[in-house]
Amino acid sequence: MRGSDDTGRSDGDGGARSGLAAELGAELGERATLVQFSSAFCAPCRATRRVLGEVAAMLPGVSHVEIDAEARLELVRRLGVERTPTVLVLDAGGRIVRGAAGQPRKADVIAALGAAL
Repeated sequence: MRGSDDTGRSDGDGGARSGLAAELGAELGERATLVQFSSAFCAPCRATRRVLGEVAAMLPGVSHVEIDAEARLELVRRLGVERTPTVLVLDAGGRIVRGAAGQPRKADVIAALGAAL
């Protein structure tokens, strides 16, 4: 994905599916999950929500989870999120395989999912 951090990351705990799902407060997708960190007054976050929602709707087994970064500061710090929007791509096991800050293009999101699927 286009953004300031396009490298794979580790979530620090080996990516235990149930552990990260519990931290996110949402069910992970069967094949992959797009995790979006947003803030209330972030205009690019609204556009990112639309793009990720569209991608998740067109790919079976892919879900989109949006996290309010301001309400979840401990998780934001643990995962190294520095600005909004930030998007993390999780594989089926809940491991972070890609991450990027900034508003993504749909094609970039689809390409990033290739690392998770």
